[in-house]
Amino acid sequence: MTKKLKNTILLATIIIVLNFVSQHFYKRFDLTSDKRFTLSNNTKNILSPINKSVYITVYLEGDFPSEFKRLQVETRQFLEELSAENSNIKIQFENPEDRREELIKKGMMPSQLTVQEEGKLSKAIIFPWAEINFEEKTNLVSLFPNAIAVSQDQQLEKAIENLDYSFINAIHSILEKKNKKIAIIVGNGELQDIFQYSYLSEVAKKYKMAKFTLDSVATNAPQTLQDLTTFDLAIIAKPTEQFTENEKFVIDQFITNGGKTLWMIDNVQADQDSLYNGGKMLAYPRDLNLTDLLFSYGIRINNSLIKDLYSAKIPLATGNIGNQPQFQNFDWFFHPLVNGNPNHAITKNLIPVRLQFANQIDILKNNIKKTALLQSSILTKKVGTPTIIDLQSIAEKPQEIDYKDGNQLFAVLLEGNFNSGYKNRIKPFKTPLFRENSMNNKMIVIADGDIGKNQVLKGKPCDLARDKWTNQEFGNKDFLLNSIDYLLDDVGLMQLRNKTIKIAKLDQQKAYRDRAFWQFFNMILPLILLFAFGIVFNYLRRKRFG
Repeated sequence: MTKKLKNTILLATIIIVLNFVSQHFYKRFDLTSDKRFTLSNNTKNILSPINKSVYITVYLEGDFPSEFKRLQVETRQFLEELSAENSNIKIQFENPEDRREELIKKGMMPSQLTVQEEGKLSKAIIFPWAEINFEEKTNLVSLFPNAIAVSQDQQLEKAIENLDYSFINAIHSILEKKNKKIAIIVGNGELQDIFQYSYLSEVAKKYKMAKFTLDSVATNAPQTLQDLTTFDLAIIAKPTEQFTENEKFVIDQFITNGGKTLWMIDNVQADQDSLYNGGKMLAYPRDLNLTDLLFSYGIRINNSLIKDLYSAKIPLATGNIGNQPQFQNFDWFFHPLVNGNPNHAITKNLIPVRLQFANQIDILKNNIKKTALLQSSILTKKVGTPTIIDLQSIAEKPQEIDYKDGNQLFAVLLEGNFNSGYKNRIKPFKTPLFRENSMNNKMIVIADGDIGKNQVLKGKPCDLARDKWTNQEFGNKDFLLNSIDYLLDDVGLMQLRNKTIKIAKLDQQKAYRDRAFWQFFNMILPLILLFAFGIVFNYLRRKRFG
């Protein structure tokens, strides 16, 4: 056998072996510095049990601005990682052009983008949405969610950072049966259903919900506690009537038995509707009889109102043209626009949240871990109560020197082992469920009862994320949904929101300014070098062989 034949057989054998190995062994390498294509263990655990096809349709196909091709590419690459992890993940990219009306009816609203090309600005419409289908269930994923960003490029970067959480949360939600239960506490003058519809309708898509009245405490307190402990989370939204000792004990023991709580508390009686009706109102402290209970957990909600120069706007009539009243939007310092903690999963990339006549929270020292979630700007002023609030004050020019009370805390996450507020105290009633403390529990306290209150127009609830009069957008809805997800998160899903990605962006202005040089460098210069090489090559050839 000749040496040439041996080499041929060896090469053929190597090719066959490599082909066999590639068919049976698969490995992808993530060479990015931020490991953006490396799936977390939580993600793998969620994908692992999927044994039926999950179909993901992404509406990022067709002719749209080149700078948003990056979102398309990043989305495709991420979904390919999911499909590589579990082959039951089926991916499809579609052009939404012929299905616009159908997609809008499903709730996929288009986004209008500002595009800069060749130094000129123009507008473009895209549908940054994905649709996940599993059996007969459907979930929508927004690929371009509202996020706090100083530019469209930064918003695009935040959208890419959020891909992991958005898709995995939607997949987990569509696969998981509704086994977590949420109690909406009623009986103490809490917000009516229609005013909580916007965010609770979204919550109902993932969790079981039911109203739970504390009125039955008066007749059978132990049974009321027993019933409440079957829930995983209790939402207490703007109570206006005092809690009895029996009711407080039921809530306290729900917490020490492992129940999560989301408190939205107004410690001051002040309502915007009352102000519109009369132009003036008396704001005065509201005694809910919760101070000692919250104190035992390590916080205190004060009775002062906070004015903030960084605030939302309200509309006021400024005159009439004919028979039509004319409205103008004014800054209303009693409605602070507050920022979220950029380092926590609940509030990362969250646009400002609007509060209304909010109080301030004091942190007390104990063994509970406390994380600030919502905080005012530094330009604040505390207003003691009782006090008269006059709508006419909106015309007064604020003096910055008066707003020097600094950052104020409005929402806090508490995590740890909670001691019962009735530890070493006489118990209001006997129960075998009594616990002196709970292990590894969580609660969120918000010093504003209106944070989850959506507006109502013609008897129908409006979106909590948008003001029906000023058209301003707020992060209230996302904040509450993230808070509920975090409190009920047993698999670490919310930690995916802390993912940070650094994307190298093209400087559009510099590219436009230097385009002539780079066009020459990429197109003309290679031709010149090729021509010069040909001349030199022919010259040397003739000299050698001539």
